[in-house]
Amino acid sequence: MSPGSDADSGRSPEFDPVSFLEDAVRIPSHESPDEMREFVVDLLGDRGADPAVVADGCVVAEKRSPATDAGPHLVLNTHLDTVTPHVPFERGEAAADERGGSESDAAADEAVIRGRGACDAKGPLAALLHAFLAADPDRGRLTLALTPDEEALSLGAAALTGRLPGTDDRLDGDLYLVGEPTGLDACTAAKGRFQATVELSGTAAHAAEFAGANAVAAAEDALAAIRTFDDGVDAHPQLGPPKLTPTVIEGGAATNQVPADCALTVDRRSVPPETAEGFRSSLAAAVRESLAGGAGDGSDGREGRAGVDAAVALTDRESPFLEAFATDPDHELVRAVAGAAREAGDAVGLPSERGGDARPFGAATEASYFAPAPTVVFGPGDLADEAGAVAHAEREYVRVREVRAAAAAVERTVASLLGDV
Repeated sequence: MSPGSDADSGRSPEFDPVSFLEDAVRIPSHESPDEMREFVVDLLGDRGADPAVVADGCVVAEKRSPATDAGPHLVLNTHLDTVTPHVPFERGEAAADERGGSESDAAADEAVIRGRGACDAKGPLAALLHAFLAADPDRGRLTLALTPDEEALSLGAAALTGRLPGTDDRLDGDLYLVGEPTGLDACTAAKGRFQATVELSGTAAHAAEFAGANAVAAAEDALAAIRTFDDGVDAHPQLGPPKLTPTVIEGGAATNQVPADCALTVDRRSVPPETAEGFRSSLAAAVRESLAGGAGDGSDGREGRAGVDAAVALTDRESPFLEAFATDPDHELVRAVAGAAREAGDAVGLPSERGGDARPFGAATEASYFAPAPTVVFGPGDLADEAGAVAHAEREYVRVREVRAAAAAVERTVASLLGDV
């Protein structure tokens, strides 16, 4: 080892996002994020970042500039956990379905990292860590905020942002960059996801009699209300129309009895400005109106509707639902991320069409908790490719060049937003 090396001087070696990712994918974090959190905390501590574990297991570290009030507070966020099952680490050459549809010589030699978390979201985490450790803000401040349970209930993020009872917003950021697999695009919006149950309550009776109030038969009217719920609703300029899908139906207790109860579970993909409570109350009104229109005395085969009551309840969960968010595509943060992604992609030889676009993200994320502050979702890898699912799939992978490009892009974004002007 040569004189003056990092080891001889006592300094930590330069952070390499790809080497970090190779180590991180080897760490199972599908059942508990504890080992992954310890790994990251030790890494940050060794580099003098003074990390803290707060708010139900979140890791937070901060860098303040000499002119904190002269610039924005930029927060870099992603999560430490992964879905089940764990998929072992592997590094190798890209298979045909991992080359992004390119048959170029460069694509043929493409190196990929496979395994659980490769793109969701340890690849994005590697990029954020690189940028945070490299940053030396001239103005404003930079916070790294890593959450432990995004793939579950997001209790960590909810506590970190003051959305749980008895908690305060520990971040209070001006701008948020959320690490997820976006193919190096700057994703400016995402639909929310709510879940609710339509509960129909009637009166039991013998099936041989024209008596009782049939809750299962009333499901026909409830389904009609669900089917037409968004009729006439304007599409969101970035996210398009909302979507409401019935997913589970349960009802009845005996084959010779008019059923007194029926329940329909629905999945809601929302767009701004709809809130979870606003959705619940609107759907309840629509179902009740449909039931009233379908009431009858049995002569038309629609017996029992008049005696059926309806209620809509949001599914119980400890943390708030992930509501939709949208950032102006012309915002400075979007322009900074998209421009940096294009430059970084060119530098590592990615195809010109890969990365740098501003578009919506395809899944709900903890970015919801940071809105209405300007928020961009960004990172290497894909939710899905032409061959099918990537994130959450057995074939999860990320291209090595994209990890390096993402790291450089986030570093450039931080420098442009917190650098000297």
